[in-house]
Amino acid sequence: MKLKNIFIVAILFVAFAAKSQEVDKKIINWYNGKKYGMHTDLAYKKLLKNRKSTTVIVAVLDSGTDLEHEDLQEIIWTNKDEIPDNGIDDDKNGYIDDVHGWNFLGNPDGENINDVQLEMTRIYAKLEKKFEGKSYADLNDEDKKEYDLYKELRENVEKEREDAEKQLEQMDKMADMFSEADTRLKKHFGGEYNAKDLKSIKDGDLKSDADMMNRLFKVGLTIDYFDNVKEHYESALNFHYNTELDARKIVGDDPENFDDKYYGNNDSEGPDALHGSHCSGIIAAIRGNGLGGDGVANNVLIMPIRAVPNGDERDKDIALGIRYAVDNGAMVINMSFGKSYSPQSDEVIKAIRYAEEKGVLCVHAAGNSALDTDLQEENPNFPYPKFPQMNERFTNWIEVGASTRYKKALAASFSNYGDHTVDVFAPGLEIYSTVPQSEYIAIQGTSMAAPMVAGLAALLKSYFPELSMIEIKDIIFESVQKIDRETPIPGGDEMVPFKDLSITGGIVNTYNAVKLAIEKTSK
Repeated sequence: MKLKNIFIVAILFVAFAAKSQEVDKKIINWYNGKKYGMHTDLAYKKLLKNRKSTTVIVAVLDSGTDLEHEDLQEIIWTNKDEIPDNGIDDDKNGYIDDVHGWNFLGNPDGENINDVQLEMTRIYAKLEKKFEGKSYADLNDEDKKEYDLYKELRENVEKEREDAEKQLEQMDKMADMFSEADTRLKKHFGGEYNAKDLKSIKDGDLKSDADMMNRLFKVGLTIDYFDNVKEHYESALNFHYNTELDARKIVGDDPENFDDKYYGNNDSEGPDALHGSHCSGIIAAIRGNGLGGDGVANNVLIMPIRAVPNGDERDKDIALGIRYAVDNGAMVINMSFGKSYSPQSDEVIKAIRYAEEKGVLCVHAAGNSALDTDLQEENPNFPYPKFPQMNERFTNWIEVGASTRYKKALAASFSNYGDHTVDVFAPGLEIYSTVPQSEYIAIQGTSMAAPMVAGLAALLKSYFPELSMIEIKDIIFESVQKIDRETPIPGGDEMVPFKDLSITGGIVNTYNAVKLAIEKTSK
């Protein structure tokens, strides 16, 4: 499962780089700026200065959002039809006290789940009970297809477990090596030291220690980084590939019964809201207040919907989360998640079609495996613009790849791509935004690129409310900044035209989009 592994390791690397030293001022708000940013600041200055806007609700279907963050608390959606904490479903929508969104990963007693299996592990564990002790000759034709899937998943899960064990062992050795070097250097310097101190060691026994720590410092890391990566692989072994785990029992629902839908609790922040908070800040963190970075949109309410744990999200939670967002007034749904298997995909499709019927836009991250998603059978990343069983793709869908601020490597090295499946690219590298406890860090991923586009869509709806979300989607596509240059193909060294990596061939551009919206609404 490269998708999850690459994604989480990338987050650890960049996040801890930002925390371990002063953040580079060049990355703050670069995505709102010129060159390969979205030219958002220019749009506000030149085109939107004297225009009125209306409030737009954006649902962030994610890990949870910090409701008290200094740069988010003013823009968290409130369900005005619900009386807080009275234990009554005042608005009769089936969700008690859903004042600030809903959490599909908890129970009425306030307990929440966070660490869960990957979908392939869940399917493998289920099929193992069915086929344990049976041979191929014992099966009918229908069961033989399932048995083939069972063998495939068994091989994948066991391989991933083996790889995680090897990586953990390697990281243990590296952590020990750096820790020992750090101890010797602290003894030499009589305490803490910096890169300048390390350069003073020209030769002798400590030279190799100094060189080793200096390489770490150059990428903005400390030895704590290794502990966090070790934690990632331990999590993979204990949860993601653990066939014995039954985290869902805390929730108490039947995850395969979509009629059993009134479960969860109103804790829309949950135990780990880093990812959802970061996405929320990209969309709508208060502009111009001098805190962290600025959101793309300036008149937005964030509706937090917690449905994405550490591990693979359940199709049921995603489908119900989409329906909750639509029924409670969201015009845009940001979906920065993905997985390789979707056993209840028909229900997810129905939910997205429901959003489509109601004119709600879904913005989805293309994934971080550096793969061509046009090859869907080989490189699946669900949910998808056009599921295998669909004849036509969704009209209310935007699939987003990640771009950078570097002209020589404009497509992010981790980003998925595809000139039939990825619609646009948006900034997704070195994105400085909000995280819990009123902090800010830089993170990378298509997870960061999707909320750029969700924010742009909300901005356009806010200033041009007469436009439908489908019309806004078309404006975003028509107004991209076209890129007439080559970039290394994600995951490789081959140089390819940037325009060949997506359907539109460009990077979303707020200035161009606003200008086009003005033209279309002035006719």
